[in-house]
Amino acid sequence: MASEAVVPAHDWPARLSPILVALEAGLVERRLPLRLALLAALSGEHTLLIGPPGTAKSVLARRVHLAFRDARYFERLLTRFTVPEELFGPLSIRALEEDRYERHTAGFLPDATVAFIDEVFKANSAILNALLTLLNEREFDNGAGRQHCPLVSVIGATNAVPEDEVAEAFFDRFLVRLSVGPVSAGGFERLMLDAASVPFGEAGVAMPAALSAAERAALSQAALQVALPDEVLSHLGALRTWQAERGNYVSDRRWVKLGHLLRTAAACEGRDSVSAWDLALAPYCVAADASEQGEIAAWLAARLGVRAVWSPPRLTRIVEAFEAQLSAERAANDLDYDEAGRLRFSAIGQAQEQAEALAGAIGDAKGGAGALRMSYSRQRRYGPLHIGARTRQIDELLERIARYQRELAAQRAALADWRAGSLWAPPRFAEQAQTVLEGVAAALGALQVRASEARAGFESLPRLAEGAGSAPEPVAHEPFVD
Repeated sequence: MASEAVVPAHDWPARLSPILVALEAGLVERRLPLRLALLAALSGEHTLLIGPPGTAKSVLARRVHLAFRDARYFERLLTRFTVPEELFGPLSIRALEEDRYERHTAGFLPDATVAFIDEVFKANSAILNALLTLLNEREFDNGAGRQHCPLVSVIGATNAVPEDEVAEAFFDRFLVRLSVGPVSAGGFERLMLDAASVPFGEAGVAMPAALSAAERAALSQAALQVALPDEVLSHLGALRTWQAERGNYVSDRRWVKLGHLLRTAAACEGRDSVSAWDLALAPYCVAADASEQGEIAAWLAARLGVRAVWSPPRLTRIVEAFEAQLSAERAANDLDYDEAGRLRFSAIGQAQEQAEALAGAIGDAKGGAGALRMSYSRQRRYGPLHIGARTRQIDELLERIARYQRELAAQRAALADWRAGSLWAPPRFAEQAQTVLEGVAAALGALQVRASEARAGFESLPRLAEGAGSAPEPVAHEPFVD
């Protein structure tokens, strides 16, 4: 029997990590659903596993219940023939004799701490309606009174989510929705060799002391003290708006519960505030299926860690404004005056030869084709004031790009720290976000090179022989807003 672990209340990572290791042992490619189902339970929420039969959904539920000491586990497969007695307990004969309609709930769902309900949507509407109250309020209408239920979490399983009003309301009760499919081709060998060595539903290695009710209460209190920073709230608001624009309604209740789940995730890792990277958990709470979850994850990965003011498209437009100005100034010509201030006249090379040939062909008796013409070919020259103004303006841009690169480096380091220290980080999202930040870093580096080349181009403009010249109007571009 595992001995009681004495761990400081605040050292939640040290307390939870060995439990997670034990629960995951022997499972193949089930790390994320198991961890998120446990996180949902720790925050007092329910999980829905969506996937075909034979994908270890029931095993995940049995493993999750092992994390809680003295937890009463209840499991039932529902069919359209399931009657309420199978879930809520038989009617009390003695109560009926006393003209009361009550059930014996001991050993049934109203008495459970962690429950697994397979094919959860196959129950009739009477059972689903009773489950709505039980899941949401932790209470069961037993006869004339309401019975408080010790339920921590329900893990439901289904092959598909039906589209009807009752099912939709029931679907909304599961905060975390996870798709569970067969193991990949890469994991198949491990499945054949490792999975059979561990009894289904049992911990894969020696199970550390499970969480006591007092510890769960302490963790809930710690979660209540975790802050939701403005940055996180801003991202959540933007995500809510984006979902609404796409016609995907997410209830206010679900957003509130997501906030609590994020706080719980941070508390489990010993943090006093939610990180923007914790939003990687949001797709599993505000999306209906795996496809939508993937879209939200990509949307978040493209925004987290990247400030709008230094997004590559915006900076590219600014750099292009300097490049266009440089091209215009390189191509600009002036009237060609001599030292006495008179317009300079001269033959104009090939054009002169072509004019003389044409004159010969048509009979230019007076030789007009050979007359001197005014030349406009002198390239414009620029004084120190002009070139200094241009280089100072582009120096400001280069300084900003360098500052943006430092901010980006800090974001990349924060992502790496979060990924290394998080108990709940979805690996695929972390890889997505890392790829995005690497792409932004490469884009900023390329823009820095282009801006430096533009600066060198301004410095190499033809110089006035004498005088300082005049300062130009600044190059017009999108304003810096930071």
